[in-house]
Amino acid sequence: MTSPSSLVPGVFYHIYNRGTNRENIFIEERNYRYFLQLWAKHIEPVAETYAFCLLKNHFHVLARVRDESDDPDEDPKDLDEDPKGLARPLGSGHVVSASNAFSNFFNAYAKSINKAYGRTGSLFQHPFGRIPVLTQDYLVRLVCYIHFNPQRHGLISDFREWPYSSYGAHLSDQATSLKREAVLGWFDGPRGFVATHEMAIDEQVLAPLTPDDFD
Repeated sequence: MTSPSSLVPGVFYHIYNRGTNRENIFIEERNYRYFLQLWAKHIEPVAETYAFCLLKNHFHVLARVRDESDDPDEDPKDLDEDPKGLARPLGSGHVVSASNAFSNFFNAYAKSINKAYGRTGSLFQHPFGRIPVLTQDYLVRLVCYIHFNPQRHGLISDFREWPYSSYGAHLSDQATSLKREAVLGWFDGPRGFVATHEMAIDEQVLAPLTPDDFD
């Protein structure tokens, strides 16, 4: 098995993982809430969250690793011309910090589940998936893909009704730590966000950013 690539500051990533042997990582409703609480504690200091979906045995997140020159209102329209423009390395210190944060996050959640349900051993597959997203077109496609997952896996008939994704939060006026304004900007506003989500997803085009074995 090859070693996973390091998390690069300034780069958007499709972050995903699932339970070992396809085991459920969310057993009851409180687990979803606790997962997000731990994400806020461990990950938000090192990465911005743009979209997420938590399913029974896996999850998907679109996140961007923070760097020292972060501009919260950065518009990724220039990515198509210069995909490498997202990668603004600061040195190993920041990368290690992000890597450690994800390690601490997964360990903390796994320990809580093991203790609560009397299980032992690894909860998640190792290593977690991380695929860089280097164009605005892929950012838009991936947000839709992430939100559509519950319907895609037959967990619900309408993905918009799944309570454990960021779809509703992007259309809400309530406070959120999500980069909502940036995401809506990619879709030219809430109407474009809704309309684009109603279009069919070309999974063949999106394949480089999605894990085949999660299908």
